[in-house]
Amino acid sequence: MHFFKKLFASRKTPVTESAPALEHTEEPYETFSYDDLSEAEKANLALREASQKCLDRHWNSVGVSESDVLGYAISPSLMGGPDWPSTRQAYRVVRRADSIILATEGMSDPFDGVEGLGNGFEMELFIETADIPEHARGATGDVYPLTRSWAFELLKHLAREVAHAGGLTHRLEKYGSMSFEIPGFSQSDYMCDQLPARFVTEDDMTGMLLGAPQADFSTQIDDMPLSPVKLVSVMLITAAELEYIRAGGQNARNDLIDRLKAAGIGHVSSLTRASVV
Repeated sequence: MHFFKKLFASRKTPVTESAPALEHTEEPYETFSYDDLSEAEKANLALREASQKCLDRHWNSVGVSESDVLGYAISPSLMGGPDWPSTRQAYRVVRRADSIILATEGMSDPFDGVEGLGNGFEMELFIETADIPEHARGATGDVYPLTRSWAFELLKHLAREVAHAGGLTHRLEKYGSMSFEIPGFSQSDYMCDQLPARFVTEDDMTGMLLGAPQADFSTQIDDMPLSPVKLVSVMLITAAELEYIRAGGQNARNDLIDRLKAAGIGHVSSLTRASVV
């Protein structure tokens, strides 16, 4: 399965982030083709490609999904990072009229080397915003500049935590929504330069809501090949809103969501909106 994971991580073209150079070796490389796969591996690959096509259809009904994804030259799971269902750890870019969606791509892949389970974590994360600096937006067909945006940095950090937890669908089913905090704002690569100070707490945290408010498009994909998949929204919240949740727990979080809905803010992360608490 090791070669299968490396060779068939993704059929979409990844635009890779920088990765450590591989140490030179004189050992010859062993090559493999599709015909070298076992029947189980071929079946897994077919399910993965079918899942990817479902995501393609759904995201293209929401906006214009870029053909390239943001990925890695070497999967982080092969370098000590958290495991996703497969070694395909990537991020999709969907352009809408005035905003951009960044979404994980691979959390809903069928599990490598495991049969009888559903579509991976049965979820993908996404964040939508119009407030990405011009230098980090990239023109249509050019997704790499988005790696230098606060939104990508935030989503990538959150994705690592979700992968460590093995997904969040059960907790979201129980609570309806969740809140999350990212530490070390001042040490971030791009967030510290691009986010206004009112989005960082005194203890150097950035807060967000997961799964609410409801998006203006369907976030449930029922026609995935193995099991339904939930698209989980990620919304940046102000430091005051995060402190409100810290003090009041689930009741405060639910109230904050109601206030955001009443203010007509919705799920889109805005850097210019007023705090609702």
